[in-house]
Amino acid sequence: MQAHAASFRAALAVGTASALLPVFLLVGPAGAAAPAVGMPGALQEAFTAAAQRYHVPTDVLLAVSYIESRWDAHAGRPSVSGGYGPMHLTDLRTALAQSRPVADGRDDTARTPDPSRTAALAASLTGLPEDRIRLDPAANITGGAALLASDQETLGQPLTTDPADWYGAVARYSGSGTQAAAADFADEVFDVIRSGEVRTTDSGQRVALAALPAVASPTAQVRAPGLPTGHSGHTECPSSLRCTWIPAPYEQYGPEPTDYGNHDLAERPKDSSIDYIVIHSTESTWDAAIGLVKEPTYLGWHYTVRSSDGAVAQHLATKDVGWHAGNWYINAKAIGIEHEGFLADPDAWFTEAMYRSSARLVRYLAHRFRIPMDRQHIIGHDNVPGLTADTVAGMHTDPGPYWDWAHYFRLLGVPFHAAAGSGAGVVTIDPSYSRNGPALTGCVSRDEPCTAHGSSAMLLHTAPSESAPLVKDAGLHPDGRSTSDVNDTGARVSAGQQYVVAGRRGGWTAIWYLGRKAWLRDPRRRRVTLPARAMVATPRRGQASIPVYGGAFPKASIFPTGIPVPADTTLQYRLPAGQSYVVGDKVTGEYYHSTMYNTAQQTWIRGTTYYEIQFGQRLGFVRASDVTLHRLR
Repeated sequence: MQAHAASFRAALAVGTASALLPVFLLVGPAGAAAPAVGMPGALQEAFTAAAQRYHVPTDVLLAVSYIESRWDAHAGRPSVSGGYGPMHLTDLRTALAQSRPVADGRDDTARTPDPSRTAALAASLTGLPEDRIRLDPAANITGGAALLASDQETLGQPLTTDPADWYGAVARYSGSGTQAAAADFADEVFDVIRSGEVRTTDSGQRVALAALPAVASPTAQVRAPGLPTGHSGHTECPSSLRCTWIPAPYEQYGPEPTDYGNHDLAERPKDSSIDYIVIHSTESTWDAAIGLVKEPTYLGWHYTVRSSDGAVAQHLATKDVGWHAGNWYINAKAIGIEHEGFLADPDAWFTEAMYRSSARLVRYLAHRFRIPMDRQHIIGHDNVPGLTADTVAGMHTDPGPYWDWAHYFRLLGVPFHAAAGSGAGVVTIDPSYSRNGPALTGCVSRDEPCTAHGSSAMLLHTAPSESAPLVKDAGLHPDGRSTSDVNDTGARVSAGQQYVVAGRRGGWTAIWYLGRKAWLRDPRRRRVTLPARAMVATPRRGQASIPVYGGAFPKASIFPTGIPVPADTTLQYRLPAGQSYVVGDKVTGEYYHSTMYNTAQQTWIRGTTYYEIQFGQRLGFVRASDVTLHRLR
């Protein structure tokens, strides 16, 4: 690699700066400064100029950067794997000095840090200072182009204009430790080249990659780096996804038959349908999460997705019931997928690699188990209701307001879209993630404002005014008001969720929410809602209000003798007459009785028909006997 560094330095012949300039500059031909990256279109120009300088196809450079960062610079902050800038050039030492936790990548699925993938090598190839490589987006792009060209030369491949000739170099750029991992990365890059992308970055730059649908992916090139092949073990994953088996223990750890963990054996979907996929964030590092899922006295979930490279570990067979959602009804009907990271630190943890691996896994599972791909079946942990009134306040809030649901559903292949004409009685929440930045607090410490950031979430007010109080959630705040805390779901809606319109005034739309009218800012020229049509439920005539339940358990009278009736799932909310809520599904009540380390005593109890509804930020259930249905357009 040193020979390559010398040849690239000679070809570039640019000077170095002693300090980072106040504005980010693009190093143009002969070292001239191009427009500041903060200027409209300058980031696009940076990609074009860097690609030309190193004879890398612009489409390849743009697509690699998109997979690495979605073209974001994150204001110079490193990712969890120590990567900086749009090209994710690594500098682990500096990232650690900045107190950024860094993934150690100890298992064979890791995207192992490699000296050829560091900001230092990019600086050596370009002649630019390392601090500029890390912090100046244009310099970072220049360094990424130099690395790609160096990889192409190392593989003995010509610097052609055909993107297909660069598949092996792209795989090598990933720094992956196995052929399967390298091929995964290259496949994602080439998928982006074929589909194209347009996006406004976190710095407000509009960047576009035109679609080239005919570009091939010559996968044989990935063998050239000489990486070991990957293997999947006992996993249930799509063939295109790297997946390893790291089992969660099903074992008795104490003298009592109830002393067992950390999941229940079952035969789903033979004995019960799987209706939900629950998206979690671990609120811990990969190593910590893997340590916990191996602990029989803790909780078990089905899959974990790693932040740095999207690697997937499976812990439970999908047929078995994990303990992950905090709601026994949802657990019995769901698959749980944890994502490494912290909900209040999305730039470091919620990577494109993780989004894409997770989406591939969810597409596979949804198809296999016939789970509808909508926001009432593909749900966050923050959409799971408390099962009983006394559990509502303690429900988890991950993956939180910074999870990009609209992007995730585009990756699933079912983007949110208008399904009715203007003035429809139902709306789908769909704010622009990059432009929507609710003023949240508590990301670092209580009441401290969070750093401004794009979000899938919107706050709801009691009147059509930003100064009006937030709507109250009686379950979370029986004696007070909802807050803008990052973990407070009491007055919040998220992209993809659907609600019935309760009124419109000026640039505001009211929806029925938790039994009351709630207002969200919805300007005519920048709508955050899409017109929709849906089946909705409203209380039967003659009823002033009806109960809302946290799970769809059968009525007590249905339970056979000898099986204890579970706690009442009636919540502290009521659905008043005259209000309607979008129906996600019609379900038969089920209760999975499994309380001992003895599968012979397990049984499923069924009866009582419910409708699942979008009641607040979380789901709710109403009995079919309490409501009438009608379709709103």
